[in-house]
Amino acid sequence: MLTEKKPVINQSDAPPSDVVNQRVVTTLAVDIGGSGTKVILLDQAGQPLSERARVKTPSPATPESVMAAIAKLAADQPSFDRVSVGFPGVVRNGITYTAVNLDRSWVGFPLAERLTQQLQRPTKVANDADIQGFGAISRTGVELVITLGTGFGSALFVNGHLVPNLEMAHHRFRKTESYEEQLGRAALEKVGKEKWNRRLKKAIDALEHLFNYDRLYIGGGETKNITLKLASNIEIVPNVLGLLGGIALWQD
Repeated sequence: MLTEKKPVINQSDAPPSDVVNQRVVTTLAVDIGGSGTKVILLDQAGQPLSERARVKTPSPATPESVMAAIAKLAADQPSFDRVSVGFPGVVRNGITYTAVNLDRSWVGFPLAERLTQQLQRPTKVANDADIQGFGAISRTGVELVITLGTGFGSALFVNGHLVPNLEMAHHRFRKTESYEEQLGRAALEKVGKEKWNRRLKKAIDALEHLFNYDRLYIGGGETKNITLKLASNIEIVPNVLGLLGGIALWQD
């Protein structure tokens, strides 16, 4: 599933050759979340070479504290050649522009550049839902990805090509509230699973009419609370794809 991906993401720091001194190039995949930060080591095909490791995302989740957590996780991994990072917000050219569930100091932060310096490895950064999508999609037709976790993530692909910087989380969904306010973890804890699932059903109906997608993929930590009967073109995907999809940032 992870071959022949063609992400539309421009980042600094050109990737190294796929072979360094006749050995497999390895990628440290990082997934920064509102509640947890995870890493895993991948081979050139995007297959895991290590177990997933996780720490609680620091609070306050400033760039410095989160990068320190990543560095600690990275130190416990085998040697790696490059880094892919999924970030919960809008990312352009390795710079983070929104981070509602982290800290305001992320706005305008050059994360790819700073992690390249800190880890001494070339680093690419993309939105976390985009990366999960790269791990899930079939690369045929219109495919929509949403993630249900601390917040609400979204990504749209057309024949495997990413439509960049789609950020639905803070658009109005129902009444005066956004998708994230209605479907994020805080809303689930407040209204309970039954009402949350009714909201999710309305959101799926709205998104189907808006995008006319061929397939919808739903990821994130709160998918375990979905009790809806889903249509045949809707699939719940595992959270680990938020790491495994990171290999796409280094593929042509």
